[in-house]
Amino acid sequence: MTDRIKRVYVPMTETGFYILYCLQSEMHGYNIGQEVKRMTGGEVTISPGTMYGTLSKMEKDGLIRFVREEEKRKRYVITELGSEVLGIELHRIERLYQNSKGVYAYGR
Repeated sequence: MTDRIKRVYVPMTETGFYILYCLQSEMHGYNIGQEVKRMTGGEVTISPGTMYGTLSKMEKDGLIRFVREEEKRKRYVITELGSEVLGIELHRIERLYQNSKGVYAYGR
């Protein structure tokens, strides 16, 4: 992972996090938006402009890859680099959560 990728994606935006999280399974943008609404009880919505701009940027940066087009919808999946970035972010979020509960995870 390059320093540029770390600088741009760590810490991640909520949008970026949910997109990468959802793309652990092949999906298109509309599916991702619906899944994020479901996962967050409607508290988080990703506008089409934000969704497709983020997908384009992540594809260009190698975090996701285009798989195929289905009924004029591009389907994507996370790459190895994207999984690495997602793992770093999940660890960061877990540490924040544990620290908020008074559990300090030094040495992990």
